[in-house]
Amino acid sequence: MDQKKLEQSTEQLGAFEISEAMLELAQHNEKNNSVLDAGRGNPNWINTKARLAFARLIEFGVAESRRTILQGDLAGYTILDNISTRFAKFLDNGDAVDNFLLESLEFVANKFNINRDEFVKEITDGVIGNNYPVPSRVLKHSEKILNAYLQSTLYNGVDLADKTHIFPTEGGSAAIVYIFNSLRVNHLLNPGDKIAVSTPIFTPYLQIPVLNEYEMVEVDLTSSAKYNWKIQPDELAKVSDPDIKALFLVNPSNPGSMALNEHSLKQIEQLIANNPDLIIITDDVYGTFVDNFQSVYSVVPKNTLLVYSYSKLFGATGWRVGMIAAHEDNVFDRLISQLPQHQRAELDARYALNVLAPAEMNFIDRIVADSRAVGLYHTAGLSTPQQLMEVLFSLNYLLEADNGDYYVEASKAIVAKRYAALFTNLGISTNISPYNSKYYALIDIYQLAEQRYDKGFRAFLVENFEQIDFLYKLSKKSGVVVMDGAGFGAAEGIIRVSEANLPDDAYSQVATAILDLLADYNYQYKHN
Repeated sequence: MDQKKLEQSTEQLGAFEISEAMLELAQHNEKNNSVLDAGRGNPNWINTKARLAFARLIEFGVAESRRTILQGDLAGYTILDNISTRFAKFLDNGDAVDNFLLESLEFVANKFNINRDEFVKEITDGVIGNNYPVPSRVLKHSEKILNAYLQSTLYNGVDLADKTHIFPTEGGSAAIVYIFNSLRVNHLLNPGDKIAVSTPIFTPYLQIPVLNEYEMVEVDLTSSAKYNWKIQPDELAKVSDPDIKALFLVNPSNPGSMALNEHSLKQIEQLIANNPDLIIITDDVYGTFVDNFQSVYSVVPKNTLLVYSYSKLFGATGWRVGMIAAHEDNVFDRLISQLPQHQRAELDARYALNVLAPAEMNFIDRIVADSRAVGLYHTAGLSTPQQLMEVLFSLNYLLEADNGDYYVEASKAIVAKRYAALFTNLGISTNISPYNSKYYALIDIYQLAEQRYDKGFRAFLVENFEQIDFLYKLSKKSGVVVMDGAGFGAAEGIIRVSEANLPDDAYSQVATAILDLLADYNYQYKHN
């Protein structure tokens, strides 16, 4: 397929689908370079301690199961009595992983007043995965640990752990899908309703509200390069429109990488004061990459559904481990109770399969039921091994937090180093704001063209080439893949570079490839 046909066929695709097409093209690049895929946001580092602890727990679980039945490869079930004593004996090797598990046991018992045998039984059965998740929403003791983690990482000193309900999910993406589905099913968001979306934003989040089953009207709250992708007060002020039912944001933003500052958080707090029925959904997956980060959930918890994923910090995109958090006293339950009688009757009939008093069923538990089409509520919930991986990641953080978590600081340093290398080699000033997570970079190709050459060259690019042309040629010539910023709701000419998934030295190569391609375009401009 020639370039023109490829561009025409791919322009209709989403940003991630375009990136996949460019990746295939990059495999046969003209310079025979190694492919540099700076598109996806999966990190190329992992947390080792939690994973090794998971493996040790499986070993212990198998040993415990063999105590009750042992017939070749067939083992039995675990027994509660004195399981923590046997656990401590099993871990008496003195290495760092065993010590981590023993310290975790003491930490959980002392901080949360959890019975040691009960906790060891929960995590042992959890990693083995021999039972359905019970309760369906989240394992009993695990919820306390997950809450402690969220409070320590995202709330900036606000105490909400004891008042927050958690639903672990198959990553943050599943959480968003579940939320929008249940908001629709429970008549909290209806076709034709306005929803404010902070853009640029993770591209599927632009698509979900306008799909046929939702048909909501998006109101974009646009941030731009002029303000280093920081959302401006006049954009947030659009949410003052009483017809806007919900505000949806990623914080820190993807792809802008900027966290909301104190002024923005106060403005959102005032928006809720003026409109107590406003629904907020915040995806805070990048929050741990910003010092002193503060979630919207910690400011207006009763109006907010918090989405979080362990994928980026702990290098766990393949694990699919995320969660939804909701305050026990929230606007969602209140609005459901105020629905017209016929709609409440409809919902009572829907959830009557699940609970004796469906009118009293919390919204977050409705999300759990809806995630399995209601009828399979008894088999709902994230797989227990995945839940336990979340617990181990959380405990790894919580045990080190008081001493300054080396792992978290090292993760932030990685993306910061790569961010600096990219911008330095492009000759662009870096955004030094403390709210910049540096996980992604948005590069304005048109602005870069003007900076390195002149305004005439910029106009030439704008007038003669589509955005897809730059992506195509960058992949075809140098084997470098970046993402189309327009697919995230950014202006034409913006590309996104991930600082997560390439070796450190690759970012200077990405910059060189971009500048070389601009030089080719400039040659065309001068000899046109």
